[in-house]
Amino acid sequence: MTSSDPKLPKSHKARRQFLKNAIALGGLGAIASANPLGKAYAGADDRAKATRGKPFTAVGADEAIRIGVIGTGGMGTGHCHAIANLAAAGREKVLIVAVSDVAIPRMNDAATALAEKQGIEVDQYQDYKELIARSDIHGVLIATPEHWHADCAIDAIMAGKDVYVEKPMTYNLAEGVRLYDVANANEQIVQIGTQKMMLPKYGRAKELIAAGAIGKPVWSQTSYCRNSPNGEWNYYGIDERLKPGENLDWEAWCEPLGLVDWDPLVYFRWRRYHEYSTGIIGDLLVHVMTPLIWAVDAGWPTRVSGIGGHYVDKEMDNCDSVNLTIQFEQDHTMVVAGSTTNDTGLETIVRGNEGDMYLGGNNVKITPQRPYVDEVEPMQEQFGGMNDQDELRLNWLSSMRTRKPNASNVEMALKVMVVVDLAHRSMWEGKTFNFDPETFTVSAS
Repeated sequence: MTSSDPKLPKSHKARRQFLKNAIALGGLGAIASANPLGKAYAGADDRAKATRGKPFTAVGADEAIRIGVIGTGGMGTGHCHAIANLAAAGREKVLIVAVSDVAIPRMNDAATALAEKQGIEVDQYQDYKELIARSDIHGVLIATPEHWHADCAIDAIMAGKDVYVEKPMTYNLAEGVRLYDVANANEQIVQIGTQKMMLPKYGRAKELIAAGAIGKPVWSQTSYCRNSPNGEWNYYGIDERLKPGENLDWEAWCEPLGLVDWDPLVYFRWRRYHEYSTGIIGDLLVHVMTPLIWAVDAGWPTRVSGIGGHYVDKEMDNCDSVNLTIQFEQDHTMVVAGSTTNDTGLETIVRGNEGDMYLGGNNVKITPQRPYVDEVEPMQEQFGGMNDQDELRLNWLSSMRTRKPNASNVEMALKVMVVVDLAHRSMWEGKTFNFDPETFTVSAS
């Protein structure tokens, strides 16, 4: 990928050069522990180490579900308000009893707002491990930056908690496989925050495709495009109250990837930096890829390529425009586009050899291919609108009560992480990557 020299702090530029040198000298596997572009997982022995943690705590029939929230930035605080509102509306008996964040002022703000909405004191922990150690908490919602998703989720599962973790499920594929293995070794409910999984049109699309309504689904397309003239994610303001060493534990924030010099741009706008986020791919495209991959149901992604560039937002480290091509094990190709410089996207379509399925708006529409006009019946169904994010929250809470499977699970999320990670690698390394779903290994071509 060709790009301008992004405006990064010296410590970040030095770290990036180290990663580039390590790739050149030792190959992908040599820096797997430090580099988000490392191999898929550490090895079969490490995968076999996934063990059972504490059992989940069942929720009593008339008991309020007791939740802790880890990460009280914009998204985490949004979840706090939404869950409290769902409880106030009588849609679920749930209480947020504790919050955790490395930034004390943000944590105080969330706890204060929750106390006013819920009428109870909400406990605060700067170290999330103190929160998950509580035996009275049934589940935790994780809304940290991506590089903390895996550790927080795994620690919570091992502590016996059900988990809702924001998208993307993890920072990279290695962490995704680790979380997938731990989740499968335990019985906790693990929900990934891809709320479009709740939209009825995708469930109906899945039924119709499985029934052969468009013949063999051969390729599909989708996109998520915005136009952010001031730079995507620059709308996150700089909170001058936060001071590292005083009311912000910067070292803890950095911990999984290693300590670097304090930089407020990285802390508040981390999605703009590829060392901390996959940018458009993990933050935006997962929303549209996840339900489409689920509906098409063509197995695991097996070959991924990505092209990206800095066409307008020259100061952003991550790309402002991306295009992905994904092949699946059951003979299907998906094309995905993302932009933060133009908001005209691709129409969401699944193309079969006998018909085309259009998934724009809240509709499912099928039109026949010309050779099959006498065999494929044109149809269109329209579904009502909904707050899909609230529905996903409620789905998690309902699964916690009933122990029935949740809508956005770790296997689906890991398939998406194959795409996210390999597309990100493809952009930065200029290669196409292959994934073997039998061995969970990655190779370049």
